[in-house]
Amino acid sequence: MPESQSWRPVRLTFKNGLLLGLACCAMGARAQVPADNPDWQETTAPAPPKFAPDQLVAVDMPPYVSMKFGIDPATLTVTPDGIVRYVMVAVSPSGSVNAFFEGIRCATGEVKSYARANASGVWTFVKDPEWRGLNDKQPSKHALALVRQGICEGNVVAGSAAEILRKLKSK
Repeated sequence: MPESQSWRPVRLTFKNGLLLGLACCAMGARAQVPADNPDWQETTAPAPPKFAPDQLVAVDMPPYVSMKFGIDPATLTVTPDGIVRYVMVAVSPSGSVNAFFEGIRCATGEVKSYARANASGVWTFVKDPEWRGLNDKQPSKHALALVRQGICEGNVVAGSAAEILRKLKSK
């Protein structure tokens, strides 16, 4: 058999494999929410909800963080515009409580703080809240920890509020 014919099946197999791989990549790209959608608009954030520090679902933080973090499961919502909103509660070793009403946009890897409260539950609104990258320099990385523990799957919201809570509780 001539040498050129013996290589023909290998070439076809390689070519078919390459085409299959490219098709899979294209399908995966279509399944992702476009991060730079110029028509995207955030829905108006609701008023910060009441929170219950005794009902928290723990968020694991690195060992060097002395504060304990958790979200109040009753405050977790997923909006049609792809934002996961929640109240994150931080408790210091001395027992002082602070809360943050925040939203995470998985499509762009960003977080926004809408309001803050202390143990009394009185909210102070953030003036001109802005989206910040989860990896930007921030005083606390609790939002990034929350994303890694189940809010986002890549750049997509990881499901309904109930599904996200199930993931957070099972970690």
